[in-house]
Formats: sequence, C-alpha cells, structure tokens
Amino acid sequence: MLLKASKISCGYEKTKIVENCDIYLKKGQIASIVGPNGAGKSTAMKAIFGLLPLFEGKVFFNNEDISNLKPQERVLKGMSFVPQTNNIFPSMTVEENLEMGGFIRKKGIKETIHQVYELFPVLNEKKSQIAENLSGGQRQQLAFGRALMTNPIFLMLDEPSAGVSPKIMDELFNKVREISKKGVSILMVEQNAKQALKISDIGFVLTQGKNKFIDSGKKLLSNPEVRESFLGG
Repeated sequence: MLLKASKISCGYEKTKIVENCDIYLKKGQIASIVGPNGAGKSTAMKAIFGLLPLFEGKVFFNNEDISNLKPQERVLKGMSFVPQTNNIFPSMTVEENLEMGGFIRKKGIKETIHQVYELFPVLNEKKSQIAENLSGGQRQQLAFGRALMTNPIFLMLDEPSAGVSPKIMDELFNKVREISKKGVSILMVEQNAKQALKISDIGFVLTQGKNKFIDSGKKLLSNPEVRESFLGG
C-alpha cells in the first residue's frame, strides 16, 4: 500500500470535521474522495499532507509512519499537493512558476520542465506569459505542472475541476489519467463525483466526516444508493 490513512480524525482547532476515516491506495492507482459539501473531503486531504494536525489515527506512506512530519518533509518523501485556490504565483511567468516548483531539486529541472511542456503544450506556448493572465483551465494545468516539478510518486489534487468549463474539465481529467500512466499515484477530492469515479480505481464516499462507502469507482457508479444520494440518480 502506497498510502494508508488509518482511522484518522482531524479538523480545525477543537472542531472535529473528519472522524475515524480510512483512505488508502496502492502504487499506480487513482483514488477519489467524493461526497456532499461539508463532508470533510478537503479536510481529510489536508491532514494527509500535514497541513492539519491529526486528532486521532495515523498516516503511513510507503509503509512509513509520517503522521508527525511537516508538509515540506512529506514532499521530500515523494508527495505533492495541488490546493484548490492560491495554487500558482500570479505575478510570475509560467516558466518561473515551474522553476519554483522544483525548489527541492539540485539538478534535472530543465528536463522536468520539458516533460511538463510535453504533457501540457499550452504551458509551453505561454511560458513567458504572466500567470495571472491565464484562463482558469490554464491555471489548473500550471498548478498540476508545478506540483510535478518535484518528481512526486504521489499527487494530491483538491477539486481540480473547480471553476472550469465542462470541456476543460474533461481535458483535465484526461491529463490526470496521463499523469497516472507515467507512474504517479493520484488522490483527488472532487465535487464532480461521476467524472472522478469514472477514472478511479478506488473511491471513498464521505458523509459528515465519516466513510459511507468504499469500493472501486466502477462499483460505486453502479451502486443504486450512491447513484440516488450522491450522483443525481
């Protein structure tokens, strides 16, 4: 198991948002956390990355207990995180953003930038452009690319399709699959549950901060209760 968040409880200050929750995936898998607004999806992901403290439970990565590591220490272990907002440096160019993403690297930055440009050709076209002038979809691609600059083995995406058009959303999910095929395991928090579960090996449905369903993406999509309650029938 690459990631195993076991019986985690977390929240803000003394308010518990996520309770006794399990989230896990194997190497090479895509996993999604879905559920209604306020279910604790993003809270759980932030705790897995170390942005929030755990009240209870443990987080294991590559069979190592990382529960007490700081986010920057988790990056050194091979984790990378793309937040929903404030995920680029707007006053910098596209290429400067990518260079900043490689902050832990001592060499190979140019080669990785080239790989990011191959994955996201529009970033190559706009590499000298100030990032704040990008469209919403282009910003998300830049955020993805910047996260890949650390050469992660595990990428976490918080609402990757938020604020983009349906066409761009489809393109972003296709990019998620491409990234996965390059050997990067991916955990997504996603409000568009149908799209996320279609490409997920495993899905976690949260309600009120607790595991409601855990199953393969395919089985969750065909589960009548999941379809009725969370997928619009």
